[in-house]
Amino acid sequence: MAMLVSFIGHIIAWFHMQGQFKYEWARSLWFVIFGGIPISLCFFYGTRWYYEYFGNYWFVRPIGFGMATFIFGIMTWLILNELPDTRTIICLFLSVIIVIIQLSHLIIK
Repeated sequence: MAMLVSFIGHIIAWFHMQGQFKYEWARSLWFVIFGGIPISLCFFYGTRWYYEYFGNYWFVRPIGFGMATFIFGIMTWLILNELPDTRTIICLFLSVIIVIIQLSHLIIK
């Protein structure tokens, strides 16, 4: 559940910050103000549930960082048509590796 609400939060956050470069509605001050509410709730509960499960914030932050980097890269490519360069592709790959490493203890248990 924590991964799902974090995933949703990152997608909404992408539109909240980068949507202004593609969509007129994303430039609305109302969208900026009210868009922050579901984003905050997703990140609040996602972080809370991650922490409750792992019992350590150092497990939480790298997952959020990796997920945010991956979602940002994919959505920027698909929606804004900005192709990542080699350096960015390596960063996206590393962000996936970070999440896998942090979640690997679930598999090893």
